Amino acid sequence: MQKIYFVVVGKIKESFYREAVAEYVKRLSRFAKVEIKELAEGANPEGEADEILRACKGYTIVLAVEGEKQSSEQLAKRIARLTDEGKDITFVIGSSCGLSDRVKKAADYRLSFSDMTFPHQLMRVILAEQVYRAFMINAGATYHK
Repeated sequence: MQKIYFVVVGKIKESFYREAVAEYVKRLSRFAKVEIKELAEGANPEGEADEILRACKGYTIVLAVEGEKQSSEQLAKRIARLTDEGKDITFVIGSSCGLSDRVKKAADYRLSFSDMTFPHQLMRVILAEQVYRAFMINAGATYHK
């Protein structure tokens, strides 16, 4: 079974965010083994880079505002291709201070959800939902409208 890793910096403080992420991880578990690696938030993104890079496995996608924007269908196609190639996927969300340029450069792909800035805790919910949506699209399910 494919593995999906979410490497995230910082802790989720609000229970409603934790519950939402847990729900999408539960839904995703029918398609892939999901692991969340929550790393301690440092003083700056550069100080977190080594730990983030050590935690990444397989094809690495970092969330970065300067990354490429994709539709849900395009993300689903990328995930389907990686699944067909037998690759595990790591998604990286930095802290509220962002991600080190070193982490961004080491990634296989930089993905942007928007030009807007979102709280990193909320971004975990959005990312988990979109990954779930991608698997549902690939499964031909009616979830995606």
